[in-house]
Amino acid sequence: MDVFVSWSGGKDCCLACYRAIRSGLKVCYLASVITKHTGRLWPHLLTTEVLRMQAQAMGIRMVQWWTTVSEYNNEYKKMLAALEQEGIIGGVFGDVSIGNSLAENHKEWIEGVCRPTGITPYLPLWGQTRESLLREFIGSGFEAIIIAADNNRLGKEWLGRKLDKDLLSELKLRYELSPTGEVGYYHTFVVDGPLFKERLEILETDQVIRDGIWYLDILKCSLKSKIPASPVSDPQIVSIRREVPMKQRHPGETGWRWERPPVNN
Repeated sequence: MDVFVSWSGGKDCCLACYRAIRSGLKVCYLASVITKHTGRLWPHLLTTEVLRMQAQAMGIRMVQWWTTVSEYNNEYKKMLAALEQEGIIGGVFGDVSIGNSLAENHKEWIEGVCRPTGITPYLPLWGQTRESLLREFIGSGFEAIIIAADNNRLGKEWLGRKLDKDLLSELKLRYELSPTGEVGYYHTFVVDGPLFKERLEILETDQVIRDGIWYLDILKCSLKSKIPASPVSDPQIVSIRREVPMKQRHPGETGWRWERPPVNN
């Protein structure tokens, strides 16, 4: 079955993609929605260039759809309709339900935007604890860094930290000591793992704060060959073709654009 993955560049969508492929789904596209007033993906605030480089490292084609905040729902449905025209019949979403008070509302939103186009939504992480998902993510060999952290509980010193077993232990301790069970707000960016044909090397960054959230702004990064390459056990991964870099879109444009990859892998 040909599917797309709703892509933010972080750990949850990446693990959902990994599980989808291992279950036999064929991931044909990573789909990201870019807001016009920032030219970036919300809420990770990643640039279009960084997202395309991440997709290129994975060898999966990327769709970037431009919209405004007020037109988000309508434009998302248009993106799904365009994907359906390309033969996509399923969408993979990295929503985590346990510990997320807004999970059911967002699940209803996903079903609401998918239903008109006939696309079947898949939520591979639904119903599982954050700790178990983080352990699976780390244990599977993925590497990610913190690129967003709230100023109240975590602070800018968390930016750039690697998501590993030590950090997981610290998050668990914070959870156990917190009277509300909250550890702090953060987002991640995946730089390597079993889905990656090349790893991302972050070369230049800046730290900015917006609305009480610290962000690691990735200004420059590159792709580095993996020698030896990570083993690929699932034949579905082998069949995914490399992405051809997309043409730059002007922030005022709507819709999407991609260039098709060559027929050879």
